[in-house]
Formats: sequence, structure tokens, C-alpha cells
Amino acid sequence: MKKKDLEILLESIEKPKEIKAELEQYTTPASIAADILWTAYYNGDIENKIVIDLGCGTGIFAIGSALLKAKKVIAVDIDEKLVAIAKKEVEKFGINIDFYVMDVEEFNEKGDVVIMNPPFGAQYANRKSDRKFVMKAMEISKAFYSLHLKESVDFIKKMVEKNEWEILMEKEYKFPIKASLPFHEKRVAYYDVVMLYGKRK
Repeated sequence: MKKKDLEILLESIEKPKEIKAELEQYTTPASIAADILWTAYYNGDIENKIVIDLGCGTGIFAIGSALLKAKKVIAVDIDEKLVAIAKKEVEKFGINIDFYVMDVEEFNEKGDVVIMNPPFGAQYANRKSDRKFVMKAMEISKAFYSLHLKESVDFIKKMVEKNEWEILMEKEYKFPIKASLPFHEKRVAYYDVVMLYGKRK
């Protein structure tokens, strides 16, 4: 499969009609998801590996990992409506993913790698929520690929290094968020985000 083919498949995944602001349920664009998955694949972190998607939403990273021949894919999200959409998509693609509807802090299964787009922690009620996702990723896996607001990256890197992990790669993206909530002023706002690739030392 070529990266463009993967992106086209990921673009076909159903997007939620309603999102919860407090959970920062912003859909990862297929182009960004495909690029991150392609990077993880070529780093040897997907094929024949146990991949976990924390805060999976409608399952873009989980589905992409399964399409790239992961040995097992586990997806976790607290919102059962989004998981229901993801399960429907899994049937469409004819793949297998184990879903858990729960808070990521309560999830304890182990895997080889976590690939995720956690909440950015931009909403006041959700401040620093991305940190609990990274802490969980380090607890249950040997590597992670995770998206963060550029302004949060230095803190995340220090937290990772304090836990005897290292950041092996950083990649910047422009992340579009369409106006979907009453307080959104622009039709599409672009945020500077960074993908961090971390690995246990």
C-alpha cells in the first residue's frame, strides 16, 4: 500500500456529527494520520506489533494500524458514541480491533507502541490532559507517536526524559480545526502541532 492509498482509505472514515468541547474531540486529518502511520510503519513500529490508540475517537489511527498489518490493535476512548462509529468502520474495512470504552487512566493492557492524538489541553477544563495520555503511553508500551500543540512540546519532552525515555523525532504540522462549536470564530483555524516519537531508553 502507498501512503496516498492509505490516506484515501482514512479519509473515508465517518466523522462525528457532534463533538464534545470538553473532550476536545477534533478529528485528525487523514493526511496527518497517514503521514504519522507511515513513519511508524517504516520505523518498524506497526507491522506484527501490538498497537494501542489512546483516545481513539472514530478510530483513524487504530484502523490505519490494522490496515498496515499490526499483529493486534487496541483502541480506547471514553465516548461510547464515537466508539460505535469506529466499530461500524471496522466492519466496513473487514479488520479486527479490540475496543474499550473507558478513561485512559484506567486502561492497563500492555502493547508495543501507542499511536495517538490526545486532547491538546487547550480548553480550560481540560488543561494538561495531554500529559496523562503520555504518562499512560509510557506505562503500557515501549514507544509512542503523539500529537501536541507546539507550545506544549518543551514541557512534554522534559516529562518524557524525566521518566527515562527519549524523544527520537519531532515533526511539525498545521492542524486544521473546522468551526464546529458556538465559540469558534473562524470557519477553519490552523494550529501548529508537533508529532513526538518517544522510546523507552
